[in-house]
Amino acid sequence: MATQGKPRWYKPDAGLAARMVLTMFLLGLVYVVFAGVLAWVGIPWPYLVIGAVLIAGFQLFFSDKIALASMKAQFVDEQQAPKLHDMIGRLAAQANLPKPKIAIVETSIPNAFATGRDANHAVLAITTGLMSSGLSDPEIEAVIAHELTHIINHDMLVMTIATFFSMVASLIVRSFIWSSMFGGMGGYGRRGGGNNDNSGMIVLIALLASVVTYVVSFILIRALSRYRELAADRGSALITGAPEHLASALMRISGTIETGRIPKQDFRQAETVNALFIVPALRGESMATLFSTHPSLEQRLAQLQEMQRQMESARNL
Repeated sequence: MATQGKPRWYKPDAGLAARMVLTMFLLGLVYVVFAGVLAWVGIPWPYLVIGAVLIAGFQLFFSDKIALASMKAQFVDEQQAPKLHDMIGRLAAQANLPKPKIAIVETSIPNAFATGRDANHAVLAITTGLMSSGLSDPEIEAVIAHELTHIINHDMLVMTIATFFSMVASLIVRSFIWSSMFGGMGGYGRRGGGNNDNSGMIVLIALLASVVTYVVSFILIRALSRYRELAADRGSALITGAPEHLASALMRISGTIETGRIPKQDFRQAETVNALFIVPALRGESMATLFSTHPSLEQRLAQLQEMQRQMESARNL
């Protein structure tokens, strides 16, 4: 069995890595300011952090099961899907990863997603729509390699950490809403010995800080998600050595989704795991880049075309 770790040939794009680091830094800065505001107004934020830790832990350890259950994914063994097991096992070995568990999702949407808190608990789900989409074996391999790169990059853990304090902000907003609906603010914001004269203003400041933190972190987290999709595209191209196969797969999958040939009930089923898909199944995701979990198809193709050019130049040397 392969041991976890990035393969020797895996070299991340420096510019892409810098953008991800900058996004994480800005997220950290937002959260530090938010924690300072909570301390200043006197809100018992440690309790909220504890609540967020519990939610984050639940998300990290059980979100894969929820995602698979929501899609009604069924695990398959080597006897049930020998070709798929062979393909994924070979690519996992090339990526220096343990072979993940494999699940099949009965849906006409041509897609795939990876989930699990680490490489030893990873699950790779493939839709029947992808297997019957007419994609060639190299194109399907490119899609699988994209998902394996998410596992290499620990994307489930990274996104759980990134969303941690946004969950704290969300808890505070909900706490204010429920407190205002049932018996006032319950003592929130009574800073300075319970001075009620300015408690309303302090509560308003805390609520505003929570909303701003949530909105800004939401935008930054979506940006981080887009960067990680680009990193997974890059990893796929490096694993397979053929960026053009992922490029053609992305175009064909996107074309199938956008033509409207897929039943609406399949789109509704996919809503809960849309951010995990290699191509978003919900068309609204592409309407506003700022709020999208995935980069535009044009941006992804441009990166793959540049990698193809670089690889061809290297081969000709």
